[in-house]
Amino acid sequence: MAKSRAHRGATLNDTSTRFNLPQREADGDWLDALEAIDGAPPPARTTVTVEHPKTIIARNRSPDVPFDRSVNPYRGCEHGCIYCFARPSHAYHDLSPGIDFETRLFAKPSAPGLLRAELSRPGYTPRPIAFGTNTDPYQPIEREWGITRGCIEILAECRHPLTITTKSDRVTRDIDLLAPMAAEGLAAVMLSVTSLDPRIAMTLEPRAPHPEKRLAAVAALTAAGIPTFVSISPVIPAITDHEIEHILERAGKAGARAAFFMPVRLPHEVAPLFRAWLDAHYPDRAGKVMAIVRSLRGGRDNDPDFFTRMQGQGPWADLLRVRFQKACAKHGLTGERLTLRTDLFRKPTGAQGELF
Repeated sequence: MAKSRAHRGATLNDTSTRFNLPQREADGDWLDALEAIDGAPPPARTTVTVEHPKTIIARNRSPDVPFDRSVNPYRGCEHGCIYCFARPSHAYHDLSPGIDFETRLFAKPSAPGLLRAELSRPGYTPRPIAFGTNTDPYQPIEREWGITRGCIEILAECRHPLTITTKSDRVTRDIDLLAPMAAEGLAAVMLSVTSLDPRIAMTLEPRAPHPEKRLAAVAALTAAGIPTFVSISPVIPAITDHEIEHILERAGKAGARAAFFMPVRLPHEVAPLFRAWLDAHYPDRAGKVMAIVRSLRGGRDNDPDFFTRMQGQGPWADLLRVRFQKACAKHGLTGERLTLRTDLFRKPTGAQGELF
């Protein structure tokens, strides 16, 4: 059985074989010797590598997501959410989607400058830029690096619309930028709250802020006039599904405009990582959880097809959907998605902007 590591989500650190990459060898330092001696997983240390991308706006053509472009200031995420669908992206770097994804992070400090340059290009057409579509823009290292804030400053200057998805109350740090943008119909925020039980959250998303801090952030953002939504994605059968109504009740009281949910997805390497997590933390119900997941996903661990991948299928999916809709109606979470304004956009000014 895989052993859990303190304050980390994944219990494994296997290198992916999807890209025919070699299996990772042991680090060979004293921590490996410690594990060999007492059998305890060594403490995982976080490192940050500076990445130098040529562009920062990523384009999306998926027909079942509501945005066509995004900005990701970081790769990897220290929050360590075991279910994170972005984990497989670390395999492109010959790194594990497991512990490496949570500890070997990449930061893009040039992102604000690249964003300014891309918004300055002739023919650029504004549409909302999504933050938090891959890894969390407000994960702990944002406190020191401030890359997300730097990008928001550029968008505020240009009156360019943006959306933010995060599970961190650190987003309230940027209310001074987001509130004026929201007043002009240029900003919206979604907070992710998957469980209110600290014991569940501690293993499910070990380095994310406490659920109560996230709900407090919803209230603070709402009080500042920023349209705020709550996502209870993913809902994990037999682990968190019993909390749907309670989370939505709390979201309504905090002032959320509306809520969204999605059954847990397990693409590529996420499936074996999730199974190992179940074995480590919920061995009494691991088989039950995976049986329900497969029933939601047409008999597979994961359904990669557009549209159905977001919704699930079968009786379990129908039951979750009905419960969710009834709870939203009861607690006033009936607002629609916002259509953010694009007509206020103005190209960046300053030295870099004048080059184009």
